Amino acid sequence: MSTEPKTEATRGTHRRTLVGTVTSDKMQKTVVVIVSHRVRSVAYKKYMTKRVKYKAHSENNEFHIGDKVEIVESRPLSKDKRWRVAKLIEKARNA
Repeated sequence: MSTEPKTEATRGTHRRTLVGTVTSDKMQKTVVVIVSHRVRSVAYKKYMTKRVKYKAHSENNEFHIGDKVEIVESRPLSKDKRWRVAKLIEKARNA
């Protein structure tokens, strides 16, 4: 048996990451991120865009509407918040 301390990599914890656009930054330390993906309809054989909104934790309120961000799954931070913003991918054009 190994006596090495268990790190996140050896423990097997895998956190989901998603990329989306910030649609609201009006709350304190929270942003709303919309993540969209394309799915094919079984009945009509057409592609549709599905969108899901996630509330993500932003400690310093540094992300604003239109920013493209990466969010990471985390422990429950509040009733609705289970994600946190990992990094900024692209700044909004108007900023």
